[in-house]
Amino acid sequence: MTTAIAGPDLNFDVLPTEVRRFQEKVREYARDEIAPRALKLDLADAADFDWDIVQKGHELGLTRALLPKEYGGLGIGVLGVAVALEELAAACPAVALIFGATMLGQSPILLSGDPRLQARFLPLFAGDEAVLAANGIAEEEAGSDLVIPENFVHARMATTARRDGDFYVINGHKKFCTNGKVAAFASIFANMEGHPGATGLTCFIVPLDEPGVTRGEVADKMGYRACLGTTLHFDNVRIPAEYMIGGEGTGAEIDVAQGNMARSSVAAISTGVARNALEHAIDWCGKRVQGGKLLREHQFTARKLAEMSANVDAARLLYQRAANKVDNELPAPEYEPALAKLFADRIAIDTAGDAVSLMGARGYCREYGAEKILRDSYGTRIFEGTQEALALAVTSSLYREEDDL
Repeated sequence: MTTAIAGPDLNFDVLPTEVRRFQEKVREYARDEIAPRALKLDLADAADFDWDIVQKGHELGLTRALLPKEYGGLGIGVLGVAVALEELAAACPAVALIFGATMLGQSPILLSGDPRLQARFLPLFAGDEAVLAANGIAEEEAGSDLVIPENFVHARMATTARRDGDFYVINGHKKFCTNGKVAAFASIFANMEGHPGATGLTCFIVPLDEPGVTRGEVADKMGYRACLGTTLHFDNVRIPAEYMIGGEGTGAEIDVAQGNMARSSVAAISTGVARNALEHAIDWCGKRVQGGKLLREHQFTARKLAEMSANVDAARLLYQRAANKVDNELPAPEYEPALAKLFADRIAIDTAGDAVSLMGARGYCREYGAEKILRDSYGTRIFEGTQEALALAVTSSLYREEDDL
């Protein structure tokens, strides 16, 4: 017999008032500031970065939405963050990821519970000027092995750390660091020297202006082009010992915890992508005439639109349920966020593909927007857990109680 996954949930027909108000502000910002620039941002050079659009989001609180109010944050919770990221992603998921990656970079500091670290880094986001953060896990030969805990021993890590008096010395590199080119600091996961694989995984906060840090070239990506993915190089970078999170070898727990926190938000980004695709399809099918009647009046098209709409609503309910549980359970659950992301990532791709199909040649041309949505739809399948890694997490949860007997 498998483990039943159930529990009390909010009625998400009515979001909490504070979350709803934040959602409305972000929706207006996404509509008025992001959507009109989305295609231009996508077609720009890979290294271009729009600080103006980030600054406007910062003024709304998007760089500090997850932070406690005592540090100038909004304290809106993971549910509030996820709802906001859906709104941003429905206009441009790359802009959503700029803010989402900043929150991921902040997460280890929040998880640390260390008032010194929190007082040192969190107030940076409460100033007048936008400040961004990054999170560095993936490497040249270490990707999913740093997402699946049982694979840590097999990880081929290049980034190492060693203690040297009151400092730690970090060497190696991190690839595909979103915001790495523009962030003030990054939460970096390094393996303590002498430990096989990633079994000595430890998290450090690394200011990216430290001597020995080099920001590499920006990746020329298929989608998500408005956010910059960069390789960060570390050459004998000396970090004060108090910048370590938790303790030596505790990085695995932090890695898992931040992943469980982040996955509902990533599922929200996928939902926003799917919603944008659905909106394009609804608009086109409501005005295009084929066979003497509107496309939406054809039975096959109506069925496709109905299924697309059902899937978008289902993805939204799954990520909101997951985010609510993350906000209200310690430790953050594994099952609901993994399931929400597993489903929403697939729905983003399926819905984008259906929108392109329904729009025909126009869906294949950049000027109409659906082509960009299709390229963007594949992004979330890669970060914060591939479909295969998520399937292992979901299945592990299903059998955990039985295996513990």
